[in-house]
Amino acid sequence: MTTEEKIKNRRIGIIGMARSGLAAAKLAAKLGGQVLVSDSAEESKLLEQISELRKLSIPFETDGHSENLLGCDYLVLSPGVPLNIEILKKAQKKGIPIFSEIEFGYWVCKGTIIAVTGSNGKTTTTTLIGEIFKAAGYNTFVCGNIGLPFCEVADKIGKHDIAVVEISTFQLETIEDFKPHVAVILNLSPDHLDRHGSFNAYKALKYRIAENQTDTEFLVLNEEDKSLTTDNIKSGAERLLFTTRDKSEMKVFVSDNKLVSNFDSNKQNIIDINEILIQGPHNLQNAVAAVCVSSIFKIDSKVIKNVLSTFSGVEHRLEKIGQVAGVNFVNDSKATNVESVCYAIRSVAKPIYLIAGGRDKGAPYDKIAEIGKDKIKEIYAIGEAKEKIFEQLGKTIPVHLIDSLENAVQLSFEKATPGGTVLLSPGCASFDMFKNYEHRGQIFKEAVASLKGKRDEKVNS
Repeated sequence: MTTEEKIKNRRIGIIGMARSGLAAAKLAAKLGGQVLVSDSAEESKLLEQISELRKLSIPFETDGHSENLLGCDYLVLSPGVPLNIEILKKAQKKGIPIFSEIEFGYWVCKGTIIAVTGSNGKTTTTTLIGEIFKAAGYNTFVCGNIGLPFCEVADKIGKHDIAVVEISTFQLETIEDFKPHVAVILNLSPDHLDRHGSFNAYKALKYRIAENQTDTEFLVLNEEDKSLTTDNIKSGAERLLFTTRDKSEMKVFVSDNKLVSNFDSNKQNIIDINEILIQGPHNLQNAVAAVCVSSIFKIDSKVIKNVLSTFSGVEHRLEKIGQVAGVNFVNDSKATNVESVCYAIRSVAKPIYLIAGGRDKGAPYDKIAEIGKDKIKEIYAIGEAKEKIFEQLGKTIPVHLIDSLENAVQLSFEKATPGGTVLLSPGCASFDMFKNYEHRGQIFKEAVASLKGKRDEKVNS
């Protein structure tokens, strides 16, 4: 069935008016679909989205999902919509197909897809790969879970273009034909257990990124994460392993502080790892993964080196936002699981005054104490998870229960000593208090900015 046959004149239900759902709705309508957009939120909370839909004369409903959706040929989900809601159970009973926004965009995209997933480092690695391909002269689209929905650009991606797409488990739950030319799995650690139920279920969803690949595609895996080198991953693709260790049998590795690419028996020193601008062991893994992908396309090593030496990272991921009265502030709002917090703790000099918490995702917080017991001075716990954080970490590290992020910034600043770092690294989802992790990071920045006038007061105290 052609893309046109899949969409034109088809009755398409779009569930969720968040960025991805809205983009899917616009794309479906543009390509001739008969679209109904549905959201469970009340209309007053969706005014901006409703305004866009009205301009395009796209029908919508709010305050719940009606059975009008059961008259659709298929449904397309926003990533945040779980499969266990009542309307989807009814749709499944009726045999109505349910697809993710990523699957829908895949039908339309004509370009070469590089898909990146993993528990940590997805956004940095996706952005870094995109920067390398742009520098190499490719018309490149960086999209997906990174912020710009795949469906927003899918019809603009031409045959010779590159789409670097960040993929989450939420998006992989309902794929069918999605098949990237290059699939990258960076690492796996417990995450989204509140939605998926177990680590094994979560891993199985991550592996779906490669399930449709054949021997003409590539699967890039982190050799240091043993769960990624087993036969648990069903894929016909050629497997390429990368590592930050000195293992010359890998496609990309690190030897004598040099990042080395070893493709087609052509061993090249790409860059001294000390010249990579984004530092830390996790960022070295991200860089090695990006080099592995770039080497598949035979991108010139000088281009890769230049990008690695100038790329400063992404907003809200270990973002240094300045100093007030000698106290450093780091915005790591993108850290939405425990392993990400541990990466941040390893990357930031002590003493650390950690702001953590939000909507709990089911994983224990104990590892934060294990990694940070000699580095974290105090923890300021916010959001729905603050009591759990107190219970699990309070015996090892002092934990303060705070009612808002702004107050956590204020108190941590008062307690921090010059040279110390106030680190926002929540380890939780943001939706209990904020629209998304970007909103949380922006509020943190604004709270830090409000401290500027208190610089002299702290210095003189």
